[in-house]
Amino acid sequence: MQMSISKKGKVPMEEKLPWPEIDPLIEGALKEDLKDRGDITTKAIIPRDMKGKGRFLVQEDGIIAGLPVVQRVFEKIDSELTCVFSVEDGTSVHSGMIIGEVYGSLASILKGERTALNFLQRLSGIATLTAQFVQAVQGTKVKILDTRKTTPQLRLLEKYAVRKGGGENHRFGLYDMVLIKDNHIDAVGSLKEAIERCLDTSEQGREKVKIEVETRTLEEVREAVKFPIDRIMLDNMDVKTIEKAVAEVNGKVELEASGNITLENIRVVAETGVDYISVGRLTHSPKALDVSLKLLIKT
Repeated sequence: MQMSISKKGKVPMEEKLPWPEIDPLIEGALKEDLKDRGDITTKAIIPRDMKGKGRFLVQEDGIIAGLPVVQRVFEKIDSELTCVFSVEDGTSVHSGMIIGEVYGSLASILKGERTALNFLQRLSGIATLTAQFVQAVQGTKVKILDTRKTTPQLRLLEKYAVRKGGGENHRFGLYDMVLIKDNHIDAVGSLKEAIERCLDTSEQGREKVKIEVETRTLEEVREAVKFPIDRIMLDNMDVKTIEKAVAEVNGKVELEASGNITLENIRVVAETGVDYISVGRLTHSPKALDVSLKLLIKT
């Protein structure tokens, strides 16, 4: 069944995106491509009144993400353009599949084509890679998390794509969760001191947020679990050490494995009994999904 997306950006998707935060990203991307002169090639070749449509063709299997952004790009270019999609974000797609079309001024379509595809390919690549990691741990209790290793200014959209691939979001930034890392610990001299300072701040009501502590050794795990924190990160530990940490903690606090996680080793890590596995490569090293826009001229 086809779903139409209106010209006013009302997207029949299960999750509405915060356009006031995203619009400046789209506008900046268009400005980067068009500057003040616009598409000088299209201006020279394509009459302004020539109509046509573009078909979005998937060239490889994957998970689609970013269709509302595609619509928004074309809306910014020309309010008369109309997009129709046959799938929703989060849908599994296959090579050769046409997932939608954009109708209207051919010149306007050409002006927005690359920016729209850049967003769509990047976000779909993230969703696809996330889905592969989620599939790899299926049957375990583990939830796959992203990290802050995102493209500058695109974090909101990239974390959205992670959700569309079946993963969950870790903290969005430095502002919404306490995460005591090795540099914090080294700076104040001990893990205990770092935790106590954060707990003091929280207890005084200044920061009502979750507290996570990064640990590098079993000794640090044993020390961290004594405090009323929310989660312990097991950073760059081998599988045997992770297993020992799971046994030591014994369900007293959530455990997150992190560091050097790949599709080849994630299953073994998941089977240790940790609650979460965070994977930086979901957003820092995804391969863009190959999606193209094939133009058709209305006659």
